[in-house]
Amino acid sequence: MTTFLIPIGLCLFVYFVLIRPFQYWTRRGVIQFSVWKLWLENLKMFLQVIPMADSFKVVYDAFPGVRYCGMYQITNPILVIKDPELIKQITVKDFEHFIDHNQFISEECEPLWAKNLFSLKGERWKEMRSTLTPSFTSSKMKAMFGIMAECAEKFVNHFKSDDLEIATVEFYDIFTRFTNDVIASASFGVNCDSLKDRDNEFYLMGKMATNFNGFWKNLSIAIMMMSPKLANYLGVRVFDEKASSFLRNLVIGNMEAREKNGIVRPDMIHLLIEARKGKLKHKRSSEVIDSGFAVIEESEIGKQEERQKLQLTDDYVAAQALVFFFAGFETVAALMSFAGYELAVDSFVQERLQEEVDNVLREGNGKLTYEALMKMEYLDMVISETLRKWPGAVVFDRLCVKPYTIQPKSEDEKPFNIKKGDVVMMVTYGMHMDEKYFPNPDRFDPERFNKENRKNITPYTYMPFGLGPRSCIGNRFALLEAKILIFNILKHFDIIVVDKSVIPIKLARKHIILNAEKGFWFGLKPRKVVS
Repeated sequence: MTTFLIPIGLCLFVYFVLIRPFQYWTRRGVIQFSVWKLWLENLKMFLQVIPMADSFKVVYDAFPGVRYCGMYQITNPILVIKDPELIKQITVKDFEHFIDHNQFISEECEPLWAKNLFSLKGERWKEMRSTLTPSFTSSKMKAMFGIMAECAEKFVNHFKSDDLEIATVEFYDIFTRFTNDVIASASFGVNCDSLKDRDNEFYLMGKMATNFNGFWKNLSIAIMMMSPKLANYLGVRVFDEKASSFLRNLVIGNMEAREKNGIVRPDMIHLLIEARKGKLKHKRSSEVIDSGFAVIEESEIGKQEERQKLQLTDDYVAAQALVFFFAGFETVAALMSFAGYELAVDSFVQERLQEEVDNVLREGNGKLTYEALMKMEYLDMVISETLRKWPGAVVFDRLCVKPYTIQPKSEDEKPFNIKKGDVVMMVTYGMHMDEKYFPNPDRFDPERFNKENRKNITPYTYMPFGLGPRSCIGNRFALLEAKILIFNILKHFDIIVVDKSVIPIKLARKHIILNAEKGFWFGLKPRKVVS
């Protein structure tokens, strides 16, 4: 009897655990990979055999001509949306059906994570978005320009003072130190020099808080996704507890000290204090120039002052500070690293951009202003193309909160019902590298984004900061930060290829965001400063 039951049990296990969960989309009439192919692709991603971006692109490229297809994250079914018009419907027109992100990390596992803007749902998210939106307008970015410019000047002075003919640097390392100092200063009111003091506490805690790389971190996230109770029992966390406590105490202590001593500083802590008091209102001045083509106009939800009802408790404030760090520490450093790489390998683009830098300096008597930076068309073209080829987030998702029907567009389609609880995903990296929308996608070509050509870009195919009301709230901050540093670097240096440079770069397999497998090693060669 036992010998008879064992094979039956084994067969049932194979079917109900290893096969049936991966037939969800097939049962619903959606095209997907075969089960064995799905297992293979999932294992490749989990074991980090190939970069995560390539894993998603494999799915995006697999079914040409369809508007959507099915995939899985571990055993969780995901509907991949590929059609720009359908993306517009889901992220903008019918946003109320897809208002939330998929919350794969429960509040049980990570209390702070559940209170940040990215994770909040429904009305709580709307209230938090409208509360925080006034902190990220173009006028607020202009107010922070001086702080960022000081950090950029300190950065270039570090390499000027080395008195080397060529300074060989690893971009990602030095740029995370710059973004750390900008976040410390512009968000927390803390002065750091992470190039000089490489092991300062703020930088080490930031690295610890934003470390999402490696097999064990992948395993931890998988456990949290599959069984929050088991994760909680095992003490599995997304953020290191020491780093979370450090940032929380820093924010709360800073706010208390400022209110007690009447300290006012034009940074994010001050804006959070104002928001907590209900004094922060959405004001967009037509006189302040915006940050460029990639900027996303804030939705009406973010501008609705009557929604600003959420009480910013200490935990809520700390959670927003943590997500600011999470969003701004690595992604902006990666953007600048890829921009530096492209400038190093394309001397024509670099020389043309330096010419624009020099002209701005001549017209400004050697000084850079916020307005002059925002008017730099070629710099914006270079940044826009960098974000096209190397987006900070390779995918973004939405959770269906109300049943939704995708209407057929052709004769061979049928209406498809998206159920409440289904997750849809847009593969930014796949769409940005789709020759249908961006010809010769592997080529770095800033001219795609000149005034004439940008009109030809198919709407809702360019989405480096997401789309719709749940797009990245900090997109202006990120663009301003990147532009300031690249301007200052090209003012003082040529970016050149050195012996340690890897050309072309290979994407790192063990990073969630795009990164280089062997680093971004390049040289900074001093140039004559325009007077």
